[in-house]
Amino acid sequence: MVSRSTPPTPKRPVGTVTRGTTNPNRLRRMDRWIAAVHGAALRRAQAPVAVDLGYGAAPWTAVELLARLREAAPGVRVVGIEIEPARVAGAKPYEREGLSFRHGGFEVPLDGGERPALIRAANVLRQYDEEQVEEVWGRLCGRLAPEGLLVEGTCDEIGRRHVWVALGPEGPRTVTFATRLGSLERPSDLAERLPKALIHRNVPGEPVHAFLRDFDRAWAAAAPYASYGARQRWIRTARALAGEWPLADGPVRWRQGELTVRWEALRPAG
Repeated sequence: MVSRSTPPTPKRPVGTVTRGTTNPNRLRRMDRWIAAVHGAALRRAQAPVAVDLGYGAAPWTAVELLARLREAAPGVRVVGIEIEPARVAGAKPYEREGLSFRHGGFEVPLDGGERPALIRAANVLRQYDEEQVEEVWGRLCGRLAPEGLLVEGTCDEIGRRHVWVALGPEGPRTVTFATRLGSLERPSDLAERLPKALIHRNVPGEPVHAFLRDFDRAWAAAAPYASYGARQRWIRTARALAGEWPLADGPVRWRQGELTVRWEALRPAG
């Protein structure tokens, strides 16, 4: 369980510099999911702020996040936070109404101790040890607004395959698998994009390993639906999995090449 307490704000940014790899549209699947499932909460919030934590060597992901979230919640603001000062300086020319950049890390420095309605941390924890994940999750969840959401995950370089964990102030809630269906050979190909909390747990005896095994089996059983397209095969696969695993979404999201499972079902053993 992630701690609910808010750690004291440190004098120096918390975290280490990432490689900073980024590309336009890399996080589009995550952004669209956030807008769909969290848009109502953003609209309810008063002057909501969303944080793009560790946006990397270029500010594209923060720029895109603002555009996509404003389709769901016109009043949202985005703050890009980076631990590398040179990256912040490089992003400053892209500031505009509703978009700003600042130096910081896992302490999530916002004016007046403001609590964000959203923190998105994509491809940030990949370089950390698994043992560090819970502490980072706890720190970030402790910064969220009461209805806030933390989305933490990993994707490939062009955003075809992506897996993320969604957390509220109380801790992890769900795990979402998202892919460009036309590029998928089998669902377990997504295993290489599991977030740090799960990637080393894809071994026999662990829930995530059992889930991916069943995912592949259901995908193979749905092969006859491939003649109707990869989307129909994915939907049929999801329907089969829903009888065995606690899925948290339905056909509307399945059609987007997504499938979301409740965290309790995939929580690491031991």
